[in-house]
Amino acid sequence: MGLQCSDVELGVYEEYIAGTLRGYDRISQLIGPSLPVKYPRTPGYRPSPDENTLNGWYWKCDIKGADSGKLSGKTIGIKDNVAVAGVPMMNGSKLQFDATVVSRILDAGGRLLGKTNCEDLCCCFSSFTNVTGPTLNPHDRTRSSGGSSSGSAALVSAGEIDMAIGGDQGGSIRIPASWCGIVGLKPTFGLVPYTGACPIEITLDHLGPMARNVHDCALLLEVISGPDGNNDSRNSNNYHVPEYTKQLRTEMTGKKIALITEGFACCEQNVQDVVKETALKLTTKGALVEEVSIPLHNDGNTICSAIGLEGAYNCLYKGNGNGYHWKGYYSSSMQDALTRGFNLRPQDMSETFKGVVLFGAFIEKNYQNKFYSKAQNLNIMLTAAYNKVLEEYDVLLMPTSTCTASKLPKKDSTLKERLKADSGMELNCIPFNCTGHPAITINAGTALDGLPVGMMIVGRHFDEVSVLQIAYAYEQLQKI
Repeated sequence: MGLQCSDVELGVYEEYIAGTLRGYDRISQLIGPSLPVKYPRTPGYRPSPDENTLNGWYWKCDIKGADSGKLSGKTIGIKDNVAVAGVPMMNGSKLQFDATVVSRILDAGGRLLGKTNCEDLCCCFSSFTNVTGPTLNPHDRTRSSGGSSSGSAALVSAGEIDMAIGGDQGGSIRIPASWCGIVGLKPTFGLVPYTGACPIEITLDHLGPMARNVHDCALLLEVISGPDGNNDSRNSNNYHVPEYTKQLRTEMTGKKIALITEGFACCEQNVQDVVKETALKLTTKGALVEEVSIPLHNDGNTICSAIGLEGAYNCLYKGNGNGYHWKGYYSSSMQDALTRGFNLRPQDMSETFKGVVLFGAFIEKNYQNKFYSKAQNLNIMLTAAYNKVLEEYDVLLMPTSTCTASKLPKKDSTLKERLKADSGMELNCIPFNCTGHPAITINAGTALDGLPVGMMIVGRHFDEVSVLQIAYAYEQLQKI
């Protein structure tokens, strides 16, 4: 470490450390708090291929919540990076607590039908890294369902569940929702508690709702939002959650929508055309739609990638899924399972996550956290650039993904081909994980290849109402 301590000094430090370790022994003896488990359940089972034709399920169960509530009669899937007590996660651990969002769903009368497949450690924008095999797109089973909330999107789209919880660290709700033709919302950072979910990078992690329509997406958001009571510094504890479903509107008179030039320019031409044509339809409901340039949007992916790659290396890998420096409930059982896996079978990490670890180790050795720090500072500028436009316009609008669902890699594909299949589609999504703005995707129509095209609507911080209203207005316009 280059500290140049003498043998005498090392002896003193050894005595000092020994004394400090006695305090650690005491921490080991103390019993910490646990999150509540309210509703009876059985462990469930791993579904057979015949009842898992899309490979969207990791584990099936049937957990019934309260007899009544906002979600009474609704069936829900939970992304497999979110804890459900007594039900296995892919890491092989049966966790003994429910994540905050799971408890809220059950309290609202929801019925959990299982854990939905996600990408290995949630580190892939496509859907081919899960150890059980690829998750298939319901619109074309040779194509990806998007990642990393791949199973949640595929199962909602196929009608096997009404709604699902997804996780979004760089587009992982919005990309699969776009590719599968459903609605997916990344809320404002801190609106939905992350307690009980496995993080990648604390400043980017979001949980959010996925559904077949805007109303159900808004309904699930109502249930899972708000303070979680665990003093979690990742959660906005003073925010009052409105009843989103009661504020949905079809009339857009007075609403101002900014089409972001750079958000269209990075996309395939057919995707641009579908989303622009869709956006202009909102003028028939009274909205003003104008094109606006935000040049720094072009650097959003680069800024967020530095935060995400180095953050994942330090939080998920070196920090074993908990990391440091935030207040709230740390899942020691989830951390223990990750630690065992990383230590005993590092060779089993997915190819995409191996790339994260190799890159993170290289940067740490040669540059420490220089680029992470600078990227976080640049994110202040990026956030301000979006906020400046949002002072004049109600929302920003652009395609969700740069392309439609890509082909799944072939079994004989090369590593280079598989890594390439995990990049490029996220350019519009990832900046808003950095800035924390709410962003919803809704199906804007189909491209020339017959596949769904997602339209992303981005609003001011904690103004989920506006993004939901505009998405709902467009959805209702399509029914006329």
